[in-house]
Amino acid sequence: MVTETELIRTITDRATEVGVRVRLHAVDLDGSRQVGIDATTPVVTASVFKVPVALELARQGAVGELDLAEQVRVAPGHPTASPYGLATFRHAVTMSWYDLAVLMIGISDNVATDLIMGKVGKSAVASLLRRLGFAHTAVPQDCGELLRTIGEDLGECYADDERQLAGLPPERLAELRALRPEHTCRTTAAEITRLLGMIWRDEAAPAAACADVRRWMGLQVWPHRLRSGFSADEVRVSGKTGTLPSVRNEVGVVEYPDGGRYAVGVFTQAIDVRSAVPQRDAFIGFAAERAVDWLRR
Repeated sequence: MVTETELIRTITDRATEVGVRVRLHAVDLDGSRQVGIDATTPVVTASVFKVPVALELARQGAVGELDLAEQVRVAPGHPTASPYGLATFRHAVTMSWYDLAVLMIGISDNVATDLIMGKVGKSAVASLLRRLGFAHTAVPQDCGELLRTIGEDLGECYADDERQLAGLPPERLAELRALRPEHTCRTTAAEITRLLGMIWRDEAAPAAACADVRRWMGLQVWPHRLRSGFSADEVRVSGKTGTLPSVRNEVGVVEYPDGGRYAVGVFTQAIDVRSAVPQRDAFIGFAAERAVDWLRR
């Protein structure tokens, strides 16, 4: 059997090959087995922060503080940039808070996220995380605020397009507040898997709220990171990606037909700002599959 040391070496060697630093945690949601690589080191979440935002929205809906079916009119031209979803729409649309959450998690829609953040409140998300006992997970910014720090640090308007940063030297990249956990949305690999475990066991909020978050994460469309490591049709992968210049993350839960459930968080930071490096996306699936397979053995 592969030892934990051998497993970690296999993952870190592959990380070196593709040019990333990795922080990882994987845990059996119904047992005690776990494995980590720098799992308690603070990391930049990028859009992974949308998971606790979704949880607070669902919680408020479940306890009657808001109506998830309430209709929201979204006009074109919202100031928050996003490469997908509402920011690309030409005409006004009307949808519910529930459906905005589908977009926020399913395609990582930044406009949907900021509308939801404005509704539930950053202070409410912070209170939720404190009540659940998360000391190193924080959501101090919405998407617009986060992206605005990149523009301010660069001295130009940043529209969530990494191609703008082509050729940026590594030392300049390292100065961006959006890439420094102490200045942006943050967590640790171990804390995010604990949060996922609480959601999957109905411990993070009322059962109906946890079920909503599980459904939203199950609808995520991206197959190129976490899901790429699990090819069997009968294995269910629910996740949330996070992407910023040089940052590629995904967290999620992998569920097997035999009832096995495993939470995984993989956070990577690259040595350069190239955006089209599919090996780095696939590395997340590679690392997650190796970690989960080790837990299962």
